[in-house]
Amino acid sequence: MTFDRRYTEGLLFTDFYQLTMAQLYFREGLAERRSQFDYFFRSNPAYGEHSAGYAVFAGLEWLLDWMRRTVATADDVSYLRSLEGAAGTRLFDDDFLAWLRTNGTMDGLTIRAVPEGRVVHPNVPLAVVDGPLAMAQLVETAVLNFLNYQTLVATKASRIREAAQGAPILEFGMRRAHERGANAGTRAALIGGADFSSNVGISRLMGVRAKGTHAHSMVQAYLAVDGTELDAFRAFAKLYPDDCVLLVDTVDTLGSGVPNAIRVFEELRDRGHVPLGIRLDSGDLAYLAIQAAIQLDVAGFDEVDIVLSNNLDELVIWQIVTQIRHEAPKYGVDADKLVARLAHGVGTALSTSTGDSALDGVYKLVAIEDGSSLRSAIKLSESKVKTLNPGDKRAWRVYDHRDKATADLITLAHERPEAGQPLVLCHPTDQPRRRRMSGSDVRQIEPLHVEVFAGGRRTADPADLATMRARRVADLERLDPGVKRLMNPHVYHVSLSQELWDHKSALVDQLRSGVDEEASLSGP
Repeated sequence: MTFDRRYTEGLLFTDFYQLTMAQLYFREGLAERRSQFDYFFRSNPAYGEHSAGYAVFAGLEWLLDWMRRTVATADDVSYLRSLEGAAGTRLFDDDFLAWLRTNGTMDGLTIRAVPEGRVVHPNVPLAVVDGPLAMAQLVETAVLNFLNYQTLVATKASRIREAAQGAPILEFGMRRAHERGANAGTRAALIGGADFSSNVGISRLMGVRAKGTHAHSMVQAYLAVDGTELDAFRAFAKLYPDDCVLLVDTVDTLGSGVPNAIRVFEELRDRGHVPLGIRLDSGDLAYLAIQAAIQLDVAGFDEVDIVLSNNLDELVIWQIVTQIRHEAPKYGVDADKLVARLAHGVGTALSTSTGDSALDGVYKLVAIEDGSSLRSAIKLSESKVKTLNPGDKRAWRVYDHRDKATADLITLAHERPEAGQPLVLCHPTDQPRRRRMSGSDVRQIEPLHVEVFAGGRRTADPADLATMRARRVADLERLDPGVKRLMNPHVYHVSLSQELWDHKSALVDQLRSGVDEEASLSGP
């Protein structure tokens, strides 16, 4: 069968149960009823030995682009008409399909969301979808698909950048990524902290220069036809004299690779060119970086970059940098200068988010129209952390007297917390736990949501890469260092207003009393 993206990237880019529920809503007269869904994640990515204390929001622009393009086509409807259940009867009726063909657009949906690139935290609504119930339900799968993965990778990239202590990050994960997820992963990595990528297409889309070096196979090819490593280096330098980065570990890193690279660099210098660097892709990268730096410095190439690659992630980079700072002085090498000339090529661990391969993002109904107003919807759970924060809400970031983000506050829609006024911050699940902030300690309260989609189109201009990166940098600068720790980070506070807490508690009590009454009436 010929692959046709119209079938896989349009309205049918969804889970089957979304369509069966849509038909149920249509049959029960609920399809057009206004509803509201929250997208949020329940916990930060956890990577085994080390965990994230925050996340970086990404994927929104691609979601909005999908929504802008997506409608129920005649082919979609024809396919759904052909589907049969276990008894051989049609699953989708003609009247529903006619409704879907006419109403299967995103024109009735409105989205409020946190801008891409912002640092975000668990349980805060990051995107709020408002509109007719059936269509708001149908977009669930796409919302989760676009936002979960890119937020996961952007978070990984941010942590890698923090571990690198200012050194450039090169994203090399395309070959190890999950098929077309490579493109989404590269985009998210660039938002989250990677400076460049080897992915040519997405680099073009995002307005950055694609970067790379060469593979071992280039040197191997010369060796196989009776050439030498030096011949391979010279050929590469001749073709790219001003972009020359040489991979030096194909034969013997310190015995031949670095010396041959230096010889070629000297020839480039004699011709008026400036060599860029070497790449180390195996062995003890910290030790090899120190020893390579010694050779390069002696030859007068103390400004040449040393690119490290080979299964790097944030913890490995942190260990390499720590080892260099400890061992470099023993060899007479300036550790700070060496760390500053490093660059890190990160592939598999970034594109696949090694350690935690999925974000715990969810999409939940929180309100539905009842007469002339929205009525809060709630879901109880055996686990308190899974009990929803109901209703039409707003999210705010609270900055304290230090100008640091100290909490994200979730309120009901009509509440307007103000800087300089006392605040009561309620723990989302533990009723007795309260945090009281005096008015003098509340320096700034920032609304987190902006309207980004309405009437089938974007209502806010898409941000360029520089803007999204700047949002991340600004948020991290105002985040406590403890929250940014690679291991055992401090828990950032996400709180409810007193009014929202009371509203949630009343709904929980009401629902539980109804369940208890039903159980007593049914008897043993």
